[in-house]
Amino acid sequence: MIKLGVIADDFTGATDIASFMVNAGWNVVLFNGVPHQAFDASNTDAIVIALKSRSIPANEAVEMSLAASDWLQKQGCQRQLFKYCSTFDSTAQGNIGPVTDALMKQLNTAVTLICPAVPDNGRTIINGHLFVKGELLNESGMEHHPVTPMKHSSLKKLMEAQSVGRCGNINLETVKNHPENIAAEIDARLADKVRYLVFDVLDNQDLLTVARATEEFPLVTGAAGLGYAIATLDSEKASANKQALQIEPQGPAVVLSGSCSAMTNQQVDFYQQRASSLALDVEKIINDPAYLQTVSGWVQSHANESTAPLVYATQPPQLIELIQKHYGAAFVSTKIEAFFAQLAQSLAGAGFNKFIVAGGETSGAVTQGLEIDGMIIGEQVAPGVPWTQVLNRSQWVILKSGNFGNPDFFLKAQEHYHE
Repeated sequence: MIKLGVIADDFTGATDIASFMVNAGWNVVLFNGVPHQAFDASNTDAIVIALKSRSIPANEAVEMSLAASDWLQKQGCQRQLFKYCSTFDSTAQGNIGPVTDALMKQLNTAVTLICPAVPDNGRTIINGHLFVKGELLNESGMEHHPVTPMKHSSLKKLMEAQSVGRCGNINLETVKNHPENIAAEIDARLADKVRYLVFDVLDNQDLLTVARATEEFPLVTGAAGLGYAIATLDSEKASANKQALQIEPQGPAVVLSGSCSAMTNQQVDFYQQRASSLALDVEKIINDPAYLQTVSGWVQSHANESTAPLVYATQPPQLIELIQKHYGAAFVSTKIEAFFAQLAQSLAGAGFNKFIVAGGETSGAVTQGLEIDGMIIGEQVAPGVPWTQVLNRSQWVILKSGNFGNPDFFLKAQEHYHE
């Protein structure tokens, strides 16, 4: 029985919440986009649908999200969670507000939860204000985000600016010391015509209190921490049914890194001292049609080594800037993503069955190249970064956002299948 259907507004966020729920004891399947057919979910606690809807026009995001919700309902899933980033990435036009309003209408509910809190990652809520590692959201660096600059920390202000209703807060004193009063507080907010409830959350215990208080809500919204709390409340029953993901040690693996984040740079530096590595030549990616075959051949020549070969486009910021100035940033990015997609496809055809991928855009490209529609979520290598098995295939993929993991991440990932 599906206990929760999750609609995520980006792919790495989808794997993030899926891995949190697996860590709490649930069996979880993730789909890349809305599936085209029904799914046998007899041993599945939660289904996550990954969309790319965070920064597209609001009407398109609404349309995609409603399609996902409709499919989940048809699978017998009546309770849903709209998953967005723990820094509430959105603008005054959306997309969190419009999507939430549309889902509330579709699921016929007058109230929902707004909960981006992830205490394990330093995302807390005090007096309705969102904090990032102790800093107010609008003073955390997110105020300079190029696509979704966050100019306020008040979730009330942020939500009301992009939605059609009022937002109310239930404070930390009630959450932490008087949880028995929460039901009455909710009723009072409803009487006051509040549609969106923000609970203060300082730690994981508070998050469990919030999940318990809203477990009858048809729709809740928030970040990965909320998924973890919901699954944890059901942990006794879930743990009895949990199935560990088995990764075959047979078959070659490859590490593909396209992220240019500070942590991925450290991971590449650490790993290339311990394994065969190849830095991609961006000029050749753009100008040499035979370069794909050259790189694929190089990877295959290192297939039998004890550590997986690394192919990386990760570069120092100064070099990236020079290349982008010459060709244009969007053009270079598109070319690199397409190259990784084609490389993954080529290597899969050559028998590679394990792919360790770093970078959000690179992860999306590899997913596309391997034609992955869905995956079973397995054990975490780092918080929010699980191994996954492609549905109906003996093929395993790990997709890592740029700044996730420690410097030894690529080696740690391989410990999960080495005999």
